[in-house]
Amino acid sequence: MKKNIAVLFGGCSSEYPISLKSACSVLESIDSSKYDAIPVGITRDGQWFRFSGDLGEIAGDTWHQDRLHLKPAFLSPDRSVHGLGEITEKGLRFTWIDAVFPVLHGKNGEDGTIQGLAELAGIPVIGCGVLASALSMDKHRAHQIVSLAGVRVPRSVYFDHRPSESELFTACKDLRCPLFVKPLRAGSSFGITKIAELKQLPEAAEEAFRHDSQILIEENIDGFEVGCAVLGNDVLTLGRVDEVELDTWFFDYEEKYTQQHAKIHMPARIDADTERKVQDAAVKIYRALDCKGFARIDMFLTPENDIVFNEVNTIPGCTSLSRYPKMLAGVGLSYSDVINRLIGLELPK
Repeated sequence: MKKNIAVLFGGCSSEYPISLKSACSVLESIDSSKYDAIPVGITRDGQWFRFSGDLGEIAGDTWHQDRLHLKPAFLSPDRSVHGLGEITEKGLRFTWIDAVFPVLHGKNGEDGTIQGLAELAGIPVIGCGVLASALSMDKHRAHQIVSLAGVRVPRSVYFDHRPSESELFTACKDLRCPLFVKPLRAGSSFGITKIAELKQLPEAAEEAFRHDSQILIEENIDGFEVGCAVLGNDVLTLGRVDEVELDTWFFDYEEKYTQQHAKIHMPARIDADTERKVQDAAVKIYRALDCKGFARIDMFLTPENDIVFNEVNTIPGCTSLSRYPKMLAGVGLSYSDVINRLIGLELPK
Protein backbone atom coordinates (compact mmCIF):
# COMPACT_ATOMS: atom_id res chain seq x y z
CA MET A 1 0.00 0.00 0.00
CA LYS A 2 1.36 3.40 -0.98
CA LYS A 3 2.07 5.96 1.73
CA ASN A 4 0.77 9.52 1.73
CA ILE A 5 3.32 12.34 1.76
CA ALA A 6 2.02 15.87 2.37
CA VAL A 7 4.37 18.24 0.52
CA LEU A 8 4.01 21.73 1.99
CA PHE A 9 4.91 24.71 -0.19
CA GLY A 10 4.60 28.49 -0.29
CA GLY A 11 4.27 29.98 3.18
CA CYS A 12 4.41 33.30 5.06
CA SER A 13 8.01 33.98 4.16
CA SER A 14 10.03 36.28 1.95
CA GLU A 15 11.35 33.08 0.35
CA TYR A 16 7.89 32.07 -0.90
CA PRO A 17 8.89 32.18 -4.63
CA ILE A 18 11.82 29.79 -4.10
CA SER A 19 9.58 27.41 -2.18
CA LEU A 20 7.30 27.10 -5.22
CA LYS A 21 10.21 26.16 -7.48
CA SER A 22 11.63 23.70 -4.96
CA ALA A 23 8.25 22.06 -4.36
CA CYS A 24 7.66 21.52 -8.08
CA SER A 25 10.97 19.68 -8.39
CA VAL A 26 10.22 17.58 -5.30
CA LEU A 27 6.70 16.70 -6.45
CA GLU A 28 7.97 15.69 -9.90
CA SER A 29 10.60 13.41 -8.37
CA ILE A 30 8.72 11.50 -5.69
CA ASP A 31 8.46 7.80 -6.58
CA SER A 32 4.76 7.40 -7.43
CA SER A 33 5.00 3.61 -7.17
CA LYS A 34 5.69 3.96 -3.42
CA TYR A 35 4.14 7.28 -2.42
CA ASP A 36 1.10 9.41 -3.07
CA ALA A 37 2.27 13.02 -2.96
CA ILE A 38 -0.36 15.41 -1.62
CA PRO A 39 0.46 19.06 -2.42
CA VAL A 40 -0.55 21.46 0.36
CA GLY A 41 -0.09 25.12 -0.49
CA ILE A 42 0.19 27.95 2.02
CA THR A 43 -0.51 31.43 0.66
CA ARG A 44 1.61 34.45 1.52
CA ASP A 45 -1.00 35.49 4.10
CA GLY A 46 -1.20 32.04 5.69
CA GLN A 47 -4.20 30.30 4.15
CA TRP A 48 -3.81 26.53 3.73
CA PHE A 49 -5.20 24.60 0.76
CA ARG A 50 -4.98 21.09 -0.57
CA PHE A 51 -4.13 21.62 -4.22
CA SER A 52 -5.05 19.07 -6.90
CA GLY A 53 -4.26 21.08 -10.03
CA ASP A 54 -1.36 21.11 -12.45
CA LEU A 55 2.19 21.58 -11.18
CA GLY A 56 2.67 24.35 -13.71
CA GLU A 57 0.27 26.46 -11.67
CA ILE A 58 2.54 26.11 -8.66
CA ALA A 59 5.57 27.13 -10.70
CA GLY A 60 3.68 30.12 -12.11
CA ASP A 61 2.20 31.08 -8.72
CA THR A 62 -1.37 30.86 -10.01
CA TRP A 63 -2.21 27.78 -7.94
CA HIS A 64 -4.10 29.81 -5.31
CA GLN A 65 -6.39 31.26 -8.00
CA ASP A 66 -7.54 27.84 -9.26
CA ARG A 67 -10.66 27.48 -7.11
CA LEU A 68 -11.67 24.30 -8.95
CA HIS A 69 -8.65 22.49 -7.53
CA LEU A 70 -8.43 24.05 -4.06
CA LYS A 71 -9.88 22.81 -0.79
CA PRO A 72 -9.27 24.73 2.44
CA ALA A 73 -7.13 22.45 4.57
CA PHE A 74 -5.23 22.18 7.84
CA LEU A 75 -2.82 19.84 9.55
CA SER A 76 -4.74 18.55 12.55
CA PRO A 77 -2.82 18.40 15.86
CA ASP A 78 -5.18 15.60 16.93
CA ARG A 79 -3.08 12.43 16.86
CA SER A 80 -6.10 10.23 16.22
CA VAL A 81 -6.52 12.05 12.90
CA HIS A 82 -2.81 11.76 12.01
CA GLY A 83 -3.32 13.86 8.98
CA LEU A 84 -4.90 16.54 6.90
CA GLY A 85 -8.35 18.01 7.38
CA GLU A 86 -10.20 19.44 4.37
CA ILE A 87 -13.35 21.52 4.17
CA THR A 88 -15.40 20.16 1.28
CA GLU A 89 -18.93 20.76 -0.04
CA LYS A 90 -20.01 17.67 1.91
CA GLY A 91 -18.37 18.73 5.14
CA LEU A 92 -15.12 17.93 6.89
CA ARG A 93 -12.93 15.19 5.42
CA PHE A 94 -9.70 13.75 6.79
CA THR A 95 -6.80 12.13 4.96
CA TRP A 96 -4.24 10.00 6.80
CA ILE A 97 -0.74 11.39 6.30
CA ASP A 98 2.30 9.13 6.75
CA ALA A 99 4.86 11.95 6.62
CA VAL A 100 5.05 15.71 6.15
CA PHE A 101 7.66 17.04 3.74
CA PRO A 102 8.00 20.79 4.39
CA VAL A 103 9.51 22.47 1.33
CA LEU A 104 9.29 25.86 3.03
CA HIS A 105 12.32 28.15 3.14
CA GLY A 106 12.97 30.81 5.77
CA LYS A 107 10.63 31.97 8.54
CA ASN A 108 7.49 29.96 9.35
CA GLY A 109 8.89 26.87 7.67
CA GLU A 110 12.58 26.40 8.26
CA ASP A 111 12.56 27.67 11.85
CA GLY A 112 10.84 24.78 13.65
CA THR A 113 7.27 26.10 13.58
CA ILE A 114 5.89 23.70 10.95
CA GLN A 115 7.99 20.88 12.40
CA GLY A 116 6.41 21.50 15.81
CA LEU A 117 2.90 21.28 14.38
CA ALA A 118 3.72 17.97 12.69
CA GLU A 119 5.27 16.58 15.87
CA LEU A 120 2.16 17.58 17.86
CA ALA A 121 0.13 15.64 15.30
CA GLY A 122 2.41 12.62 15.68
CA ILE A 123 3.33 12.75 11.99
CA PRO A 124 6.97 12.10 10.95
CA VAL A 125 8.76 15.09 9.42
CA ILE A 126 11.02 14.68 6.39
CA GLY A 127 14.17 16.58 7.33
CA CYS A 128 15.27 18.33 10.50
CA GLY A 129 13.05 18.47 13.56
CA VAL A 130 12.07 21.34 15.86
CA LEU A 131 15.32 21.74 17.77
CA ALA A 132 17.72 21.61 14.82
CA SER A 133 15.49 23.89 12.74
CA ALA A 134 15.13 26.53 15.48
CA LEU A 135 18.81 26.46 16.43
CA SER A 136 20.07 26.62 12.85
CA MET A 137 17.82 29.62 12.11
CA ASP A 138 19.24 31.47 15.14
CA LYS A 139 22.64 32.70 14.00
CA HIS A 140 23.94 33.61 17.47
CA ARG A 141 23.00 30.40 19.25
CA ALA A 142 24.04 28.21 16.33
CA HIS A 143 27.48 29.84 16.42
CA GLN A 144 27.76 29.31 20.18
CA ILE A 145 27.02 25.59 19.87
CA VAL A 146 29.25 25.06 16.83
CA SER A 147 32.09 26.83 18.62
CA LEU A 148 31.72 24.42 21.55
CA ALA A 149 31.97 21.56 19.02
CA GLY A 150 35.42 22.83 18.05
CA VAL A 151 34.69 24.65 14.78
CA ARG A 152 35.81 28.27 14.51
CA VAL A 153 33.14 30.97 14.16
CA PRO A 154 33.42 34.68 13.24
CA ARG A 155 34.02 37.24 16.01
CA SER A 156 30.73 38.98 16.67
CA VAL A 157 28.54 41.13 18.91
CA TYR A 158 24.95 40.14 19.70
CA PHE A 159 22.07 42.44 20.69
CA ASP A 160 18.75 41.19 22.05
CA HIS A 161 17.44 44.79 22.20
CA ARG A 162 17.78 48.04 20.26
CA PRO A 163 20.98 49.66 21.56
CA SER A 164 21.66 53.37 21.71
CA GLU A 165 24.26 54.64 19.26
CA SER A 166 26.86 54.95 22.01
CA GLU A 167 26.15 51.39 23.18
CA LEU A 168 26.40 50.15 19.61
CA PHE A 169 29.74 51.81 18.94
CA THR A 170 31.20 50.80 22.32
CA ALA A 171 30.25 47.12 21.87
CA CYS A 172 31.72 46.99 18.35
CA LYS A 173 34.85 49.09 18.80
CA ASP A 174 37.17 46.05 18.84
CA LEU A 175 35.66 44.42 15.76
CA ARG A 176 37.59 44.75 12.51
CA CYS A 177 35.81 46.20 9.48
CA PRO A 178 34.28 45.26 7.14
CA LEU A 179 31.36 43.98 9.21
CA PHE A 180 28.12 42.16 8.47
CA VAL A 181 25.07 43.44 10.34
CA LYS A 182 22.43 40.72 10.37
CA PRO A 183 18.93 40.02 11.66
CA LEU A 184 19.24 36.98 13.90
CA ARG A 185 16.62 34.77 12.29
CA ALA A 186 15.99 36.01 8.74
CA GLY A 187 16.74 33.56 5.94
CA SER A 188 18.56 34.04 2.64
CA SER A 189 20.45 37.20 3.60
CA PHE A 190 17.35 39.37 4.05
CA GLY A 191 18.10 42.50 6.06
CA ILE A 192 21.88 41.96 5.98
CA THR A 193 24.17 44.91 5.34
CA LYS A 194 27.92 44.80 4.80
CA ILE A 195 29.62 47.96 6.06
CA ALA A 196 33.14 49.27 5.48
CA GLU A 197 33.25 51.74 8.40
CA LEU A 198 31.87 51.83 11.95
CA LYS A 199 30.04 55.09 11.24
CA GLN A 200 27.65 53.05 9.06
CA LEU A 201 26.57 50.90 12.01
CA PRO A 202 23.40 52.77 13.10
CA GLU A 203 21.79 52.67 9.67
CA ALA A 204 22.75 49.02 9.14
CA ALA A 205 21.46 48.05 12.59
CA GLU A 206 18.16 49.80 11.88
CA GLU A 207 17.79 47.78 8.67
CA ALA A 208 18.48 44.53 10.53
CA PHE A 209 15.95 45.42 13.24
CA ARG A 210 13.32 45.84 10.52
CA HIS A 211 13.50 42.07 10.06
CA ASP A 212 13.98 40.83 13.64
CA SER A 213 14.03 41.96 17.28
CA GLN A 214 17.58 40.64 17.71
CA ILE A 215 20.69 41.24 15.59
CA LEU A 216 24.24 39.97 15.15
CA ILE A 217 27.23 42.00 14.01
CA GLU A 218 30.04 39.85 12.60
CA GLU A 219 33.53 40.41 11.31
CA ASN A 220 34.11 39.64 7.66
CA ILE A 221 36.09 36.45 7.01
CA ASP A 222 38.82 36.70 4.41
CA GLY A 223 38.65 33.87 1.89
CA PHE A 224 35.66 32.33 0.12
CA GLU A 225 32.49 30.41 0.95
CA VAL A 226 32.27 26.64 0.60
CA GLY A 227 29.30 24.36 1.12
CA CYS A 228 28.76 20.71 1.91
CA ALA A 229 25.57 18.71 1.38
CA VAL A 230 24.77 16.20 4.14
CA LEU A 231 22.13 13.46 3.76
CA GLY A 232 21.18 10.94 6.43
CA ASN A 233 20.55 10.23 10.10
CA ASP A 234 22.93 7.75 11.72
CA VAL A 235 24.85 6.97 8.53
CA LEU A 236 25.68 10.11 6.56
CA THR A 237 26.25 10.65 2.85
CA LEU A 238 28.38 13.69 2.06
CA GLY A 239 28.29 15.50 -1.26
CA ARG A 240 31.24 17.06 -3.00
CA VAL A 241 32.20 20.43 -1.59
CA ASP A 242 31.28 23.44 -3.74
CA GLU A 243 32.68 26.98 -3.83
CA VAL A 244 31.03 30.38 -4.24
CA GLU A 245 33.09 32.82 -6.31
CA LEU A 246 31.90 36.41 -5.88
CA ASP A 247 32.62 39.70 -7.53
CA THR A 248 30.10 41.54 -5.32
CA TRP A 249 30.10 42.58 -1.65
CA PHE A 250 28.43 39.38 -0.52
CA PHE A 251 26.17 36.47 -1.50
CA ASP A 252 22.80 38.16 -0.94
CA TYR A 253 19.30 36.88 -1.79
CA GLU A 254 19.39 38.09 -5.39
CA GLU A 255 22.79 36.55 -6.04
CA LYS A 256 21.80 33.24 -4.46
CA TYR A 257 18.98 32.78 -6.91
CA THR A 258 20.10 34.68 -10.03
CA GLN A 259 23.91 34.32 -9.82
CA GLN A 260 24.37 37.37 -12.04
CA HIS A 261 27.67 38.22 -10.36
CA ALA A 262 28.45 34.92 -8.61
CA LYS A 263 29.80 31.67 -9.94
CA ILE A 264 29.39 28.30 -8.23
CA HIS A 265 32.27 25.90 -8.73
CA MET A 266 31.23 22.28 -8.18
CA PRO A 267 33.46 20.71 -7.11
CA ALA A 268 35.31 23.47 -5.32
CA ARG A 269 38.77 24.44 -6.54
CA ILE A 270 40.49 22.88 -3.53
CA ASP A 271 42.68 19.80 -3.05
CA ALA A 272 41.39 16.45 -1.77
CA ASP A 273 42.78 16.90 1.77
CA THR A 274 41.10 20.28 2.14
CA GLU A 275 37.83 18.90 0.81
CA ARG A 276 37.91 16.12 3.43
CA LYS A 277 38.65 18.73 6.09
CA VAL A 278 35.57 20.72 5.03
CA GLN A 279 33.43 17.57 4.98
CA ASP A 280 34.65 16.59 8.47
CA ALA A 281 33.70 20.04 9.77
CA ALA A 282 30.26 19.71 8.13
CA VAL A 283 29.65 16.44 9.99
CA LYS A 284 30.67 18.04 13.31
CA ILE A 285 28.27 20.92 12.72
CA TYR A 286 25.43 18.63 11.56
CA ARG A 287 25.76 16.50 14.70
CA ALA A 288 26.24 19.45 17.07
CA LEU A 289 22.98 21.08 15.91
CA ASP A 290 21.03 17.79 16.04
CA CYS A 291 20.30 17.77 12.30
CA LYS A 292 18.67 14.82 10.59
CA GLY A 293 17.47 14.04 7.09
CA PHE A 294 19.32 16.69 5.15
CA ALA A 295 21.03 20.05 5.39
CA ARG A 296 23.54 22.21 3.56
CA ILE A 297 26.39 23.39 5.76
CA ASP A 298 27.96 26.68 4.65
CA MET A 299 31.47 27.64 5.78
CA PHE A 300 34.32 29.94 4.84
CA LEU A 301 37.79 28.78 3.84
CA THR A 302 40.47 31.32 4.73
CA PRO A 303 43.75 31.94 2.85
CA GLU A 304 45.44 29.97 5.66
CA ASN A 305 43.11 27.01 4.92
CA ASP A 306 41.21 27.46 8.18
CA ILE A 307 37.50 26.61 8.22
CA VAL A 308 35.05 29.12 9.73
CA PHE A 309 31.37 28.30 10.21
CA ASN A 310 28.77 30.46 8.46
CA GLU A 311 25.32 28.86 8.67
CA VAL A 312 23.19 25.74 8.22
CA ASN A 313 20.31 25.56 5.75
CA THR A 314 17.96 22.91 7.14
CA ILE A 315 15.73 23.11 4.05
CA PRO A 316 18.17 24.08 1.32
CA GLY A 317 17.02 25.03 -2.16
CA CYS A 318 15.57 21.89 -3.71
CA THR A 319 15.25 22.66 -7.39
CA SER A 320 17.16 20.34 -9.69
CA LEU A 321 19.59 23.23 -10.31
CA SER A 322 20.16 24.09 -6.64
CA ARG A 323 23.51 23.70 -4.90
CA TYR A 324 22.41 20.87 -2.60
CA PRO A 325 21.42 18.28 -5.24
CA LYS A 326 24.37 19.26 -7.43
CA MET A 327 26.79 18.44 -4.60
CA LEU A 328 25.20 15.01 -4.17
CA ALA A 329 25.19 14.48 -7.94
CA GLY A 330 28.95 14.77 -7.55
CA VAL A 331 28.95 11.49 -5.57
CA GLY A 332 26.62 9.71 -8.00
CA LEU A 333 23.13 10.46 -6.64
CA SER A 334 20.49 11.70 -9.06
CA TYR A 335 17.92 14.25 -7.93
CA SER A 336 15.26 11.54 -7.65
CA ASP A 337 17.68 9.37 -5.65
CA VAL A 338 18.16 12.19 -3.16
CA ILE A 339 14.44 12.93 -2.69
CA ASN A 340 13.38 9.30 -2.35
CA ARG A 341 16.28 8.36 -0.11
CA LEU A 342 15.36 11.32 2.09
CA ILE A 343 11.74 10.15 2.37
CA GLY A 344 12.95 6.61 3.06
CA LEU A 345 14.86 7.83 6.11
CA GLU A 346 11.52 8.56 7.81
CA LEU A 347 9.42 5.89 6.13
CA PRO A 348 11.57 2.76 5.86
CA LYS A 349 10.08 -0.26 4.10
